Amino acid sequence: MQQKSFYSLIIFTILTLIHVVTARDLRNVTEPKIPQICISLKATGKDDSTFIQKALDSCTKGKAVALSSGIFNSGPLTIPSGVSLLVEEGVSLRALPTASLYDMGTNACGTIDEYGLGCKPFITIRNAVGSGIYGKGTIDGRGSSKMTGTNRTWWQKARDALSVHKLQNNPRLIQINNSVDITLYQITLKNPPFYCVATSETYGFTAWAVTIYSPGGSPNTDGIDPVGSQNVTIAYCNITTGDDNVGIKALTAPGRHVSVLNNHFGRGHGLSIGSETNYGVSDVTVSGLTVNNCANGVRIKTNTFRGGLITNVKYDNVCITNAEYPIHLDEDYYHIHGTATPAIKNITISNVRVLTNGTYRIHGLSKSNPIEVTLINVHIAKGSKFSISNANIKGNWIEDVTGGSCGLHGNV
Repeated sequence: MQQKSFYSLIIFTILTLIHVVTARDLRNVTEPKIPQICISLKATGKDDSTFIQKALDSCTKGKAVALSSGIFNSGPLTIPSGVSLLVEEGVSLRALPTASLYDMGTNACGTIDEYGLGCKPFITIRNAVGSGIYGKGTIDGRGSSKMTGTNRTWWQKARDALSVHKLQNNPRLIQINNSVDITLYQITLKNPPFYCVATSETYGFTAWAVTIYSPGGSPNTDGIDPVGSQNVTIAYCNITTGDDNVGIKALTAPGRHVSVLNNHFGRGHGLSIGSETNYGVSDVTVSGLTVNNCANGVRIKTNTFRGGLITNVKYDNVCITNAEYPIHLDEDYYHIHGTATPAIKNITISNVRVLTNGTYRIHGLSKSNPIEVTLINVHIAKGSKFSISNANIKGNWIEDVTGGSCGLHGNV
């Protein structure tokens, strides 16, 4: 018993030391490798749901089901623990736009209500270890397609919900729950009816060289949302969306040890933390990021309804162009109020170039609870605007940037 306690103490001490000295994914993450194939499938031209699911369920752990030829049409799929899906180059896996296929048993999918929880995802990974989605093919959520038997698309339904201040019941494209070491590699994901990729309480998640695309005006089509997840790496991805390009959240558990490395963001709402920060977000490193035509560049959003501590967040080597709000930190997001006091502390923004004019908004909750941020080597365009309240800012920006372009990744 004493020996077990001793070893537990050593492990706790090591983890504590690691936590103190780093603000990133604690795993040693390298470029993923595509698993061996257990079976290759060719599209039938019909509903391939049963065909694909049977292959996934019978595949040996550590291997992948390959979609090798054609356009596959499918309803909801579940990827088992240890098994992966490989969508090969030139192949498309398309979600059937039939709401009843995704219904949770309440006949809510495809409707509008107060909750928006009535649909299964297109692809689910749950309680899995070592599963993933690989390949240079495409997974298409068909958010712009009319739902079977209706004259409304998934996205039109989302806009209908917004107009009446309610929520749409649309399926997410990929949902990962309570899993360990899940990988997305090289895959192209487009047109999700709702969020594109969301993880919940997942420990070890890698998105590497993933392309995500949703057009402007596609509501709530977040790119990648790690929610209450730890040890996350998002690297070498190209993300264009109708909402947050990446949204780091802590709705049901802490969000910790997140690395966002060498990514390019096209149109969208930018790199966001929040607004759900109830359980706290910490130890986040963002490096080598380019942002072009986003509403925001660096963004942290929270409020007293969903607030928590956001701390030890480091942004470095970032280039931003055509962003309305290049730096946007807000503790009173949408003025939604409750009893959860937010705090944004120990934020470092360094080696940043903003090539176009914008408005810099840093709004803390109160003088007694200011946002605390350090600026190091931050260069911005002349003629920018500033809206700052209840903020403790160390360092300053230098208005000396003219011309140039960001390139693909980082502060080029």
